[in-house]
Amino acid sequence: MTDTFKALVADKQADDVSVQVENLTVDDLPEGEVLIKVHYSGVNYKDSLASIANGNIVKNYPMVPGIDMSGEVVSSEDERFQPGDHVIATSYEIGVSRHGGYSEFARVPAEYIVALPEGMTTREAMIIGTAGFTAGLSVQRLLENGLDKDNGPVLVTGATGGVGSFAVAILNKLGFEVEASTGKAEEAEYLKELGATRVISRDEVYDGEVKQIASQRWAAAVDPVGGEPLASLLTQLKYNGSAAVSGLTAGTSVPTSVIPFILRGINLLGIDSVYCPKPTREKIWLQMATAFKPGDMESFVLNEVTLDELPETLPQLLKGQARGRYLVRIAD
Repeated sequence: MTDTFKALVADKQADDVSVQVENLTVDDLPEGEVLIKVHYSGVNYKDSLASIANGNIVKNYPMVPGIDMSGEVVSSEDERFQPGDHVIATSYEIGVSRHGGYSEFARVPAEYIVALPEGMTTREAMIIGTAGFTAGLSVQRLLENGLDKDNGPVLVTGATGGVGSFAVAILNKLGFEVEASTGKAEEAEYLKELGATRVISRDEVYDGEVKQIASQRWAAAVDPVGGEPLASLLTQLKYNGSAAVSGLTAGTSVPTSVIPFILRGINLLGIDSVYCPKPTREKIWLQMATAFKPGDMESFVLNEVTLDELPETLPQLLKGQARGRYLVRIAD
């Protein structure tokens, strides 16, 4: 490898964060057993927050953002990984308290790493990224809690986002009837192409009033939204239905009551992709390469950008207008 390499560095001075491409050396990287030549990364909401002063994500500056990466092992002090192996590393402290994937090279603890499954490329792994992984984990938890195609439709909220769009596609591939909720009526055709049986307005999920109990509509829900919309959908789940919850874009407060839980036996499933145990992580990535893998992976790519284009790209997710995924090409 070269003496220096390019990386996107976020640095904070007073109340301002600068984001620019800089030259680093291996000595600038944190400790870890595995050195990776990064092929691809992606843009997640956390990565966008890392680029602003009040994002409250980065624990120390300067920081190379990018909570996801895929690439090739250059060197390894852990016998589980050898030079030339293709690998995936997502979440944990990557891009938050240790340098992340927006770099031509990254050094990562072996425990953070999953071998790239057969049937998946490093590019596809980062089209999926944390967002698709979270969707896969959500669907898996619903299946483990008894979700069956005969139970009725499954609701996906925030359906045009990274988690939502992958959840729609995965559920469709598995044969479920999917109702996709969105505030973007203009994206209805996109959601139907992903596999939504029906596209509904988010007002149909939450009309501004959270009832104690409402008519039973959905067998289950994948919810990256949280807040009052989550409280509302819980009142509309069918008997013994489950909601897999992974996000908080509508807020952290969920003003619900015990009524849906004790009258209908519903389940609220918390989905954590950050510290998900490695055996579960490996299982979900294998599912994403096989049973859960959508047919047209490229349909999720809203845009493909380089390191040099990231400073202008990162703010886009904060505006709430993106659909699907931003893919970051580091090296082929």
